[in-house]
Amino acid sequence: MFSKIRQSTTAREAFDLVKSDLQDVEREISVESVASVEAITTINQYLQAGGGKRLRPALLLLCARLFAPPNDCARRLAAVVEMIHTATLVHDDVIDVAKTRRGRPSTNIVWGNHTSVLAGDWLYMQAFQVALRERNFHILDLLISLTQMMVEGELLQLDRLHRVDITEADYMELVDRKTASLFSACACLGAVAVGADESTESKLGEFAWNLGMAFQLVDDILDFTSTEKILGKPAGNDLREGKVTLPMIYSLEKASAEERRAVETVIGESSYEQVPFMHILQILERHGAIGRAYDRAHSFTDKSRAILAAFPESAAQRALNSIIDLITERSS
Repeated sequence: MFSKIRQSTTAREAFDLVKSDLQDVEREISVESVASVEAITTINQYLQAGGGKRLRPALLLLCARLFAPPNDCARRLAAVVEMIHTATLVHDDVIDVAKTRRGRPSTNIVWGNHTSVLAGDWLYMQAFQVALRERNFHILDLLISLTQMMVEGELLQLDRLHRVDITEADYMELVDRKTASLFSACACLGAVAVGADESTESKLGEFAWNLGMAFQLVDDILDFTSTEKILGKPAGNDLREGKVTLPMIYSLEKASAEERRAVETVIGESSYEQVPFMHILQILERHGAIGRAYDRAHSFTDKSRAILAAFPESAAQRALNSIIDLITERSS
C-alpha cells in the first residue's frame, strides 16, 4: 500500500513540474487540429478529448528542462510528438480492427476505416507542418526517421501476426521500431529544442530508448494481468488479435504440446471461446513468464537509470527518475 501511494505521489510531482507547459501543449494541439474539412476537425477533437497520459510530451519537456526551462520550440515539438503518436493509434486501430481505445469506441468504429485512415494521415502531415515552422533540418530528420521506423514496425508486425514461432529477438525488433524509437525521438527533440550538444542529445536518446523498451514490455504484460476497466480495452486482446508478445514467447519456449495447441486455438479463432482466457493465464503462471518478462523490463530501466545518473541532479532529473518508476510499477 505504501509503495503505491509513494509511486503516485512522485509521478504526480513529475508531471506537475511541466504542468503549465503541458497545458500550452494541449492548446497547441487544439489549435492545430482544426481542418478545413469538418469531419477531420470532429475526429481530432474526439481524439483529444479521449485524454491519455501525455507521457511522450512530458518526456520531451522534462529532457529539455534538464538544461533550461522549456521554450516555445520545446512546447511545439511536444505537441508534434503527441499528434504523431495519436495518428499512429488511429492507424493501429484500423489495422487491428479495434473496437475501443481508452475506454471509448475507437475512431474506426465511429467513423469507419476509410475516414479514420485519412484523418490519421492528415494528423501526421499536420504534425510535420508544425515541425517545419522551426526551420531546422535536424528536427525534420529525426521525425522522418522516426516515422519510417514506426511504419516499418507496423509492417513487420503484420507479417508476424498469428504466428507462434516468434522469437524474443523478433519481438524486441518490433518494440524498438514501434515504441522505443518514439521515446528516443522525444528525448532528442527536447535536447535539440534548448540547444544541447550532439553528445548530450545522443545520451538522452539512449536513456529514452531503454525507457520505451521497458514501457512496451510492461504494456504487454498488463494486457494479460490487468482488467478491461483499467486498460480501456479487453484484457488478453493482444493474443486474440494474433500478437505473440514477450510473456507468451517465454511460455511457448517451455510449453507442452497441449499448451501450444491451446495458444494456437486462441490465435486461430481470434477468440477465447474454446480456450478460456483463464487457461492462458495459467499457462503463463506455470512457466513463470510474467515474472521473467518483468525482469527483462527492469533490465532496460536499470540502463535508463544509469544513463540518467550521469546528468547533474535537479528537479527535472528527479522527475525523470520518478517516470522510470512509473513505467515499471504502473497498473495501466
